[in-house]
Amino acid sequence: MLCALALVSSSATAPPAPPLGQAAGTASITLASPLVRDAGRSAGADAGTGNLTPAVDPDIRAASPLPAPTPGTTASSGPATSSTAAAASTSAPSTGPLPATTPAATAAGVPSIPPLWAPDQELANPSAAALAAPEPASALPSTEALVPDSNAAAILTVFTRINEYRVANGLNKVKYNPTVASMSQEWSDNIATREVVEHRASFWTDPRALNPNNGAGEIIAIRTDRDAAQLVEWWKGSPGHNAMLLDPRFNVMGAGISYTNSTYQIWGVVNFFGYTTLPAGTLDSPGGAGSGGAFPAPPPSLCDAPVRHMPPTLNLSAAAITGPADLVSVDSAGQLLNRASTGSRTYGAAKVIGSGFAGAKDVFVTDWDRDGTYDVLVQWTTGNLALYRGIATGGFQAPITLGTGGWNTLTLAVGGWCANNRMPQILALDGSGNLFLYPNKGTGDIADRVTVATGISASRLAMVDYDADGFQDILALKADGSVTLYRGWGTTALRAEARPTVATGWTDVTGIRALRNVTGLNSTGVALRRANDTVQYWDLGSGSLASPSNIAGTWTGQRLAQ
Repeated sequence: MLCALALVSSSATAPPAPPLGQAAGTASITLASPLVRDAGRSAGADAGTGNLTPAVDPDIRAASPLPAPTPGTTASSGPATSSTAAAASTSAPSTGPLPATTPAATAAGVPSIPPLWAPDQELANPSAAALAAPEPASALPSTEALVPDSNAAAILTVFTRINEYRVANGLNKVKYNPTVASMSQEWSDNIATREVVEHRASFWTDPRALNPNNGAGEIIAIRTDRDAAQLVEWWKGSPGHNAMLLDPRFNVMGAGISYTNSTYQIWGVVNFFGYTTLPAGTLDSPGGAGSGGAFPAPPPSLCDAPVRHMPPTLNLSAAAITGPADLVSVDSAGQLLNRASTGSRTYGAAKVIGSGFAGAKDVFVTDWDRDGTYDVLVQWTTGNLALYRGIATGGFQAPITLGTGGWNTLTLAVGGWCANNRMPQILALDGSGNLFLYPNKGTGDIADRVTVATGISASRLAMVDYDADGFQDILALKADGSVTLYRGWGTTALRAEARPTVATGWTDVTGIRALRNVTGLNSTGVALRRANDTVQYWDLGSGSLASPSNIAGTWTGQRLAQ
């Protein structure tokens, strides 16, 4: 068993004609390998004990892949600091002995993950925190990987068991705050959907943390059953997590519980905070008077998911686009070409997968309808936006017009911007520097939008998780060849922070494509179409752009799909 802990102190005109040779329902394509879900897993179960061997990344921003399925509880860890030992030694009260049981994570052959603590000065000086806070009213994630059963009983169980344990050790009970709980629930849903066990970096800077000034902490655990009480028992059996349960500074908590239909059926996140003055809305227990339930109702948002479903895992070996690492381009004759990924930074020969795209301003590769096959969105120079839905056995269906008129004036990026919605969305930049989010309406007309930011100048956009924190970001290529990073929170807003320049010298870049699985399962990077008929791959595995490598092949006269 493993666990996670991070503690800080104190319609329209007719659509364009379909590409030649691709009548609806007649073309066939299949992906070279099964479609990969959002998170990977690594084997490591001990058959004799049921314990889990973790694959843990020491960087708090990076995902910890789930171990192989076995019964029990597991969790993750955050980054160490130079003050780790000192903080840990002062966090647990002297009156609260550790339980006599030994956590299963310390069993033979299964390494334990030590608790890690952040320095006090980050609460004393909030401006020193690494991340800026998101908008307070972001919607709670409610993604298609989750089972929408009521978690009220589980929340109450966790809250009650924690307080029973504190009282038994001579400590005051913690109270419950629905605003804090909304943050905990959002993160629980987020990691459960991605099937990744990791902490939310700098969670104490979130406005829903309500400015704690006397300690802050986060604990996470997951189980293969729905026994919420055993989440607490696991935390009690881990010295570091036990110290957090018994930290006398804490007087408020919030809890998030998510259910999935996968191997790990329950995901629990608890956030603890210490306040000199209790924040408004603090209750004696979840669902108390005036709370309206364990969690506040989320405000409606254009990020809300229109549907909840998991895409099927299909064999796409015959599909036009065979995986998230494939490179698609449009040649001078308007043919759509695909180079299937064949390994780490290697690609097969270009294959014609369509024609009739000479009038495309830009082409975007995405699984727009989340049916397991890759589609293409085409931004036509005529001003229309069209969807070509991929077919698992090959080819594309006849085009569907999603937007009519004016789309040729916008600079687009397509991807999973919203954390609570695994359907792709569109970010669009107009000529006045306004960045808009357009929600996914399936095959319906795209009209609704919300302003994400203003004052942005860019000739090209790319949506990618640049810093490996689980949220999509924007790379904005400017006319002078510099690239500005705009980091997202998974909501309709950008992070309120300085905008760093993350690259220069990209004046010859005419296309940026975000890719996954190029250097390994769930790896992230970007491909650039450059002058001299060159396409480069830049890896983002470290949370920043690594040294590029050229992708072999003839790229003369070809534009890279985004």
